[in-house]
Amino acid sequence: MVNSRYASLSRSELAILVPELLLCGHLIDRSGMAHAIGAFGREGMTGVAIDEWRWASPLYTRRMRAALGVTGDGVDAIFKGFQLDIGAPPQFMDFRYRVRDHDHGEFHLDHCGALADVEPMGEEYVVGMCHHIEDPTFDASALATNPHARVRPIHRPPRVPADRTPVCAWTVTIDRSLEPTPPEPDALALAGTRAATVELAAIDTEDEGQSDYSGPLLNDLRFGDFSRSALIRIAEEVCLQQHLLTLAFRRAVAERSDSAVALDITRKQFTGIAGLTSERLRSALGLGDDTAALAEVLRLHPALNPSAYVDAEIGCSVSGGEQIVELRLGRACGAVADGAWAALVDAEHLEALNSLARGVNPRFEAGVRSATADELILEFGLAAVPFREFGEVAITRFSTGAAFTFADRGIPLPLTVL
Repeated sequence: MVNSRYASLSRSELAILVPELLLCGHLIDRSGMAHAIGAFGREGMTGVAIDEWRWASPLYTRRMRAALGVTGDGVDAIFKGFQLDIGAPPQFMDFRYRVRDHDHGEFHLDHCGALADVEPMGEEYVVGMCHHIEDPTFDASALATNPHARVRPIHRPPRVPADRTPVCAWTVTIDRSLEPTPPEPDALALAGTRAATVELAAIDTEDEGQSDYSGPLLNDLRFGDFSRSALIRIAEEVCLQQHLLTLAFRRAVAERSDSAVALDITRKQFTGIAGLTSERLRSALGLGDDTAALAEVLRLHPALNPSAYVDAEIGCSVSGGEQIVELRLGRACGAVADGAWAALVDAEHLEALNSLARGVNPRFEAGVRSATADELILEFGLAAVPFREFGEVAITRFSTGAAFTFADRGIPLPLTVL
């Protein structure tokens, strides 16, 4: 088993990292969907969003359940899956849960960052997200736990009155008289990817702290309560969620255009989210803006993790009296085989990695040391003047999630009694 690149972090650092990864995973769509609108219009973008989430979320939900020992098929288990899903990053998408019994529950959102992003765009976009996208994708996530589960709205935007809170409310019902929804061919194809099947190191149950989520559903997850080993596994699973969502996005775009258009749009998506994610990771972990900080961000960035999926080596050296950061990307790995982010980078397409580096310092620039069929070796140095921000990053920064800050909510309370 390949050692995790997150093993260098302390338990407290990992507890900061995990919610950041969840939020940055959610913001992938703020990057990608702008380009989908440009290519296919609003309705076409809605179709892409529906497909990517309903194909990817059941796969990564099952992975996280297995990793954290979440058993059972009741609404409490469904809600646990939501709490560890990039579709519902904590606080930014402030889900509040109520469990009535095994088959019945409700949730509402006290705050919805996605709605805050979309409401200024007009009612058509609100309906597209809160009706057309949410209906099939909430069901897809719930069905990963129980094929007889259905998620239905009590109320949802457009908000009347305009400042209505909670912004939406939903019921979750398990009805065994309903026929399970069969998976689509594209979902089955994603199930065979390396991202869906890669094996990660098991959680060390002897490590100090909570090693699983087999206990009662909690109103909030306080990630610092998990063990260091569990946090490493959660972080790596969240990275795989991002890869699976991107693979589904690329597939959904290709079905509406062709492989060349899908490649171009997915590269733009990568460029937008890569820079914003670096910026947030650097800030959250209190890193500087020098070569050591860039090397650390490269080690932690979800585009290059988990190590069992992405073959990447990061180091620092001196060249011509200047400190540089070296990045080697191996081509014989699951990420490249799948066509995930690592496969989008080559000697002629360094925009995403330059974006990533400039999230640490706008003066960084990547250069190619060597490029073969087996590996791509890059080096990052500091230019004399800052580069202009990529337009793809500026588009992603439109989201209120770009500047969102997490708060300490204290001790979590159980919502179910075992």
